[in-house]
Amino acid sequence: MDEKLFHTEDYWVSSYNYFDEVRSQFNLPEKIKFHDVTLRDGEQSPGVAFNAEDKIEIAKMLDDLGVDRIEVALPAVSEEDVKATKGVVALKPNAQVFVLCRGMASDVELALECGVDGVILELPVGTPRLKYQFSHWTEDDVINKAAHWAKYAKEKGLEVVLFPMDCTRARPEFFTRVLEEVGALPAVDGVAVVDTSGSLTPQAGVYLVNKMKEITNKRIEIHTHGDFGMAVATSLACATAGAEVIHVSVAGLGERTGNTPLDEVAVSAKTLYGLDSNIKFDKIYEVSQEVIKRSKFQIAQSKPLIGHRAFTRESGMGVDLIKTQPLAMFGVHPNWIGRDPEYVLGKKSGLMSVEMKLDDLGMPALPDDQKNAVLSKIKNLSLEKKGLVGDDEFVAIVKEVTGN
Repeated sequence: MDEKLFHTEDYWVSSYNYFDEVRSQFNLPEKIKFHDVTLRDGEQSPGVAFNAEDKIEIAKMLDDLGVDRIEVALPAVSEEDVKATKGVVALKPNAQVFVLCRGMASDVELALECGVDGVILELPVGTPRLKYQFSHWTEDDVINKAAHWAKYAKEKGLEVVLFPMDCTRARPEFFTRVLEEVGALPAVDGVAVVDTSGSLTPQAGVYLVNKMKEITNKRIEIHTHGDFGMAVATSLACATAGAEVIHVSVAGLGERTGNTPLDEVAVSAKTLYGLDSNIKFDKIYEVSQEVIKRSKFQIAQSKPLIGHRAFTRESGMGVDLIKTQPLAMFGVHPNWIGRDPEYVLGKKSGLMSVEMKLDDLGMPALPDDQKNAVLSKIKNLSLEKKGLVGDDEFVAIVKEVTGN
């Protein structure tokens, strides 16, 4: 096995991922594409509201990052979203510009007016939605509307992705009908696995993608949420079965527990599965920070890759490696995604941490007895605060111990 598959200057992951016995089970696409929903589905995070300027500026960054498609809005939501969509189209990005459309004339016409490249054609398929939200629709209504508006949008020159909402909770016989009678139509370019409740397991995702490809012979896309913490795993599992497009959101923005995080799935696709994409990994953190700033959305400090403490070490054991050999500590080199590793002082620190901090702050080295005294005070203060010891506090401790 070529070691470069799992160990490069940018990452060092498990070699087992690349065993022939493992990869022989896969039907990976030649390249994975990312359909970014930050500006539409991501904005559905409670309390998040992007104006047209926000959407245009974020779209610029997403295009520079290398996403393949940008879903700007459901333009019917507001005039601001119409303005935003037209503004993103005017950028003439490398990425395709898409909008969400419901199965109705006004939505398709508005998409055409905005000048987008394609539409995500959404129709209810899941049993809970049909029973409680769209109770006036029959299954035949769904199929007839989907077929009609897919053909109409295609005739107008739009790319069409069929988006059967909540299909993972649909009556299986009905979803099969949707695939056969709509998904297989020439007017449909791609069909999405729409796991609205985030309740599809990776194994079931593989089964479903295989079934969908067999019935429709179309490009399969995966759109899922984080309700059960399965979004990244299920999206990647679907890719191993041949899904070519993953729907993602920067920082995992999205209603409830959010959409599949772009950062996590893009990095995992490359490092764990060897899947190439157009993503410029060194821009991931910068783009994520800007979106978080504009959305005022808070993410966990321990969130993989872009969380504040994702590459932070407090424990004193091997702490020097974060400077000399970060890949001994982390599966991904922080610099690869535009970050720097960090160490902090606290209860779990050791003498090496004290030595490093003295050096970083330009302070003279201390004899062993004073280093031990400084470390003891750091641990005590950390316990007292139930938190970390900052640089100013460290300097005060050193002065107290040395008498200088």
